[in-house]
Amino acid sequence: MPIQLSRPLVFFDLETTGVDVKEARIIEISVAKRLPDGSVESKTRRFNPGMPIPAGATAVHGITDADVAHESPFWQVAKSLVDFLEGCDLAGYNLVKYDLPILEKEFERAKVPFSIEGRKVVDVMKIFYQKEPRDLAGACRFYLGREHDGAHSAQADVAATAQVLDAMMERYGDLPNSLSELSDHLNDPNAIDLAGNLVLVDGKPHLNFGKHAGKSL
Repeated sequence: MPIQLSRPLVFFDLETTGVDVKEARIIEISVAKRLPDGSVESKTRRFNPGMPIPAGATAVHGITDADVAHESPFWQVAKSLVDFLEGCDLAGYNLVKYDLPILEKEFERAKVPFSIEGRKVVDVMKIFYQKEPRDLAGACRFYLGREHDGAHSAQADVAATAQVLDAMMERYGDLPNSLSELSDHLNDPNAIDLAGNLVLVDGKPHLNFGKHAGKSL
């Protein structure tokens, strides 16, 4: 059943210079305003972030410094964007922890008032995680079609994990079927440590987390 709206709902997504919500700058924003009558008004535009785009960010979204060299900075269009969002509720995927904080920070830098007070906010990722749990029990239900009996027993967890991996290999034909290739597929080849906290950019180690993400060591 389609979601019922009493006022416009704006879906939005950002492409940025990084993952640190306090430091990242918006490179591209796409918005789709769905009205109660079902009509949709969509807009997409890019911005010059006023800083070099890290290679790691470009590897994700494909936007280079040259692509945005002649675009306007965010502050020049901030007021018109606030006007577009006036009286609207908000929706997106992972917007609560990522897109929305970055957008709020950009409005703050632009000195353009923006508030989520009085707005309804729907993070689609939260629905996904609620309905399709990302734990081993959820994986057993999804891939094996059964409950995970003996959850949190080490022996049962090991057996279930092996069975889930076998089921994944059967389901996803695009996964590499050699262990070496599968490991390379799942892990960043530029990562210095397994967690990916340090990565190589142009042969030099860079931080990949926190407020200093993207900075060279």
